[in-house]
Amino acid sequence: MPLPDGWEVPEYGVFQAAAMTTVADFRCPEGGRYCDYGKVSSRTLTSGRGTPEQMAKDDIAEAAEEAFGKDSLGVAPYGGVTSHKVLDQRQAVAAGRTGYLVRWQVTTGKGQGGYVQSLVFPSPAGDGAPVTVRFAFAAGEGMPELSLMDEITRSIRPIGSATGGGVGSSIAPGQDG
Repeated sequence: MPLPDGWEVPEYGVFQAAAMTTVADFRCPEGGRYCDYGKVSSRTLTSGRGTPEQMAKDDIAEAAEEAFGKDSLGVAPYGGVTSHKVLDQRQAVAAGRTGYLVRWQVTTGKGQGGYVQSLVFPSPAGDGAPVTVRFAFAAGEGMPELSLMDEITRSIRPIGSATGGGVGSSIAPGQDG
């Protein structure tokens, strides 16, 4: 994945796979800590069944809860997810593979809510294991533009490809997508 300007690979934190966050942060709506304006993480699904479309539709609620619900300590920095609105559902190309993405606007108990996206596509390694990339952007002043979700999606490349790949690479956005 490309590392956009103003983003970093966190030095600390518990992430299930490759991740990046915005450098800037803000006081969470519940007030006790700081939240990132944006976060992107990826993982290989080991129990994925069905099409990328079905897996993305199945994953989006978990992605919303992970981003805006209770954390591993049982704290809800945004007051939890209270509702959502589907903004986009469509095929998308990532790492040269056709996948599917689902994007929600999330309303939370505190604060302005945010946006989540779940992108699922077949692994470019050809091992059959699907890859999921989760995006979470907090709403409000300072948040990344939603178009950045599409830019990152189009710019995902397989690790070891001629253009590099992997979190932190400086891949220019592709024109396909």
